[in-house]
Amino acid sequence: MIILLCFMPNSPRFLISKGKDEEAVGVLRWLRGQHTDFRREFEQIKESVRQQSRRISCAEIRDPFIYKPILIAVLMRFLQQLSGVTPILVYLQSIFQSTAVILKPEYDAAIVGGVRLASVLIAAFSMDKAGRKILLFVSAGIMFASNLILGLYIHYTSLPSHNSTMAVVNGTLVSPESLTAEPSRLITLIPLVATMLFIMGYAMGWGPITWLLMSEILPLKARGVASGLCVLVSWLTAFALTRFFLLVVQDFGLEVPFLFFAVICAVNLLFTGCCVPETKGRSLEQIESYFRTGRRSFMRNHI
Repeated sequence: MIILLCFMPNSPRFLISKGKDEEAVGVLRWLRGQHTDFRREFEQIKESVRQQSRRISCAEIRDPFIYKPILIAVLMRFLQQLSGVTPILVYLQSIFQSTAVILKPEYDAAIVGGVRLASVLIAAFSMDKAGRKILLFVSAGIMFASNLILGLYIHYTSLPSHNSTMAVVNGTLVSPESLTAEPSRLITLIPLVATMLFIMGYAMGWGPITWLLMSEILPLKARGVASGLCVLVSWLTAFALTRFFLLVVQDFGLEVPFLFFAVICAVNLLFTGCCVPETKGRSLEQIESYFRTGRRSFMRNHI
């Protein structure tokens, strides 16, 4: 990363804020291409930097073009963590051990990691072609299906003696019946396949795109404080889920968290359709103008 940073130019916004306009124009020319209208974008960025330099007041927070994108960004970070990605990754081997997957838990975790890497690469190459919203829809749909399948699998394949509760020893899920069994049926691959699908869905959309949208939709003058608020909400939610995951499993069974995560993923689908704007091909200034005017035609006309 240090080596690559040596070849990375300063952002035009930073250069303009330091009064280095000519250098900012040169960077924009290099980033956008010689034959693009980079001068027009330079003027837009210069105006937005001028507005951003003013401190935001309490009265301005009540303005819809300020609080709406902040609320959307915060809810996206909250719902992203509520989908269950952090506790699933933290307790991955324990979950596989408890569901008696046919492969060794450490091999399963390595396979899931490989799937996650491949899915992130798919998202990186398709994000600007397919658009943000379609990937969020696909991502939430895949996560919903995988959590539902895993929850139902655990519910209907658990033995009566441990159908509702499981032991937790030293932060690890323990199911004596499943640990002593030597599974040979292919049906025991369902937890592995479902988890792979969940990680694939998360890494294709609700993982990287929520961070990207956060930087795109937040108002320029409130971006610093609002970004900090989003990160705070995100990791507080992750901490709470990780803290209470084992307690819920011990009291109600392993299937309950996954069914809860499935419900949250269904909510993510509705939230994406109703609240999240498509930002593909729009500049930061165009996105802010959309929230200021509420006109979707503005977003379309400036692609």
